[in-house]
Amino acid sequence: MTLLVLCDHDRGVVPDSVFEALTFAKSIADETNTSIQAVLIGQGSEEAVESVLSFGVKTVIVALHDSLTDYGPEIWGETLAQMVDSTSAKIVTACGTDRGNEVLAHVAARLNMPFLANCRSVRIESETCLATRIQWGGSLLEDVKSDSEIQIFSVEHHSITPEPLDPSGNGTVVEFSPELDQLFERTIVVDRVVRTHGITLTTAPVVVGGGRGVGSAEGFQSLEELAEEIGGVVGCSRAVTNNGWRPHSDQVGQTGTRIAPEIYIASGISGAIQHWVGAMAAKNILAINTDPEANMVVKAGYAVLGDLHEVIPAITEEIRNRRSK
Repeated sequence: MTLLVLCDHDRGVVPDSVFEALTFAKSIADETNTSIQAVLIGQGSEEAVESVLSFGVKTVIVALHDSLTDYGPEIWGETLAQMVDSTSAKIVTACGTDRGNEVLAHVAARLNMPFLANCRSVRIESETCLATRIQWGGSLLEDVKSDSEIQIFSVEHHSITPEPLDPSGNGTVVEFSPELDQLFERTIVVDRVVRTHGITLTTAPVVVGGGRGVGSAEGFQSLEELAEEIGGVVGCSRAVTNNGWRPHSDQVGQTGTRIAPEIYIASGISGAIQHWVGAMAAKNILAINTDPEANMVVKAGYAVLGDLHEVIPAITEEIRNRRSK
């Protein structure tokens, strides 16, 4: 039996989310005596192969076609669906990123199979899939049972720590040529605008977040200074973007960016469920707020009850003083 793992990449660059999916797949493969085959699609796959092989995957399938010039949900979904038919795969998975869930949704639709998104655990018993997945933005867990012929599911992003499958890195590469109609090219990425350089919300080890309590766009200056001192970036809540104080690219939350830093410093943020969904994968959370009953304060591992306009500058000054000694 074959288990296919979609390995997303951006022009040959493989994100850590791929290794989360491969690690998740290994536990299932070991239990079901299934062989893992990683899937790379489109231009850039040749550059991405080395990263996937070095993680310990024994077989990597590379799909190439003149139409596969960049990422496209329809064309990637059609390609993966054809690959499922070609390999007679019974399990298909990916990390539950925006791309991973989008492509698997297309695959499920084309194969007329159910799709279980954002699973925290999966167990295969005979031909039955028993899964626990997050729902309502992470506010509840749902136990699901699927008896479909082909099991298609994604693993919740940031829910698993990547561990190499086999350090030897001795694997093989298999080429796959899908049959693709030009119609699928209608949703392919054709251009990019770089809005951020260096570390971003998704990669930063420290995120300093600000909410409505910051009070204004100018109020974020102290957060910027703290973030610069500790090698982090500034994020914000939806209320901030709604007020036009920060761009949407800075928003942390269900409709923004989901972060997983070593520490998230949430300043003046009430902690609505939509924001909590984007921040809950942080290793540590420090809340700064005047309201001891604020949801972010209650859920945070650490809290400072006080005015952020006094606390944030004080932290920054203390860091500078200690470094000068």
